[in-house]
Amino acid sequence: MSRTTLYVPGDRPDRFDKALESGADAIICDLEDAVAEAAKATAREAVGQWLRDNPGAPAWVRINNRPGLVDEDAELVRSLVSDGVDFAGVVVPKADAATCSRDFGGYPVMALIESAVGVAQIYEVAAVPEVVRLALGEADLAADLGMEPSPDALEMWPIRTRVVVASAGEGLEAPCGPVFTNLDDDAGLATTSQSLRRHGFGGRSVIHPKQVAAVNAAFTPSDDEITRAKKLVAAFEEATADGRAVAVIDGEFIDPAVMRWARSVLNRVPRERPRP
Repeated sequence: MSRTTLYVPGDRPDRFDKALESGADAIICDLEDAVAEAAKATAREAVGQWLRDNPGAPAWVRINNRPGLVDEDAELVRSLVSDGVDFAGVVVPKADAATCSRDFGGYPVMALIESAVGVAQIYEVAAVPEVVRLALGEADLAADLGMEPSPDALEMWPIRTRVVVASAGEGLEAPCGPVFTNLDDDAGLATTSQSLRRHGFGGRSVIHPKQVAAVNAAFTPSDDEITRAKKLVAAFEEATADGRAVAVIDGEFIDPAVMRWARSVLNRVPRERPRP
């Protein structure tokens, strides 16, 4: 599961390799908002060529969810299947159940919830077989809903919780949180990232390499958390082997619910991946 997904404009292929070297777990080659209308075709060609040259790259492709463009972007994705190109999958912006159900060649789909339709259909979207993760785009969502979120984004929390619940209900990866647009507010980035993690998010998207380290740190378990989780798992597995359903360690009662927490911590421990 990616803690950080770094957006890169699709018409700037010179930045793709650099983005992978930023420390982000994955990148999003963007064919949508980061690309001007006149450059859409150029971006599509550049992203397709780079993916062919870098098979297996931890890269997503954000398509356009508009008539005409969505067909051309989907055709690009399907052409990569025939070429045997492996990559992370497709990000569907302004996600709705119909678009997420389109033929993207069997690649995984990350559904970006950023419209009233997406919120209303969130459980349908999460249930689409190809959808592996939900993500939240709050700038477009706020505009669509006529909302003016305060600095603490209190107004967004009911929807954020809905995203977390839909993800857990369908057994998806913990959702990807919204971008933090103030590049000069390092403290705010760290604080809001930690809050998202505590509320059930598994990571968040970033718009600049300078944001990667803080977000990775917020969504990575501390050494103390990892040590405690391993200790709990070992004690519980020993109890299970002895035919007991629970265990007690250091005065703490350990049951299957506690084990789910411990294993979720260990699942958030980053795994090394080859660098280009």
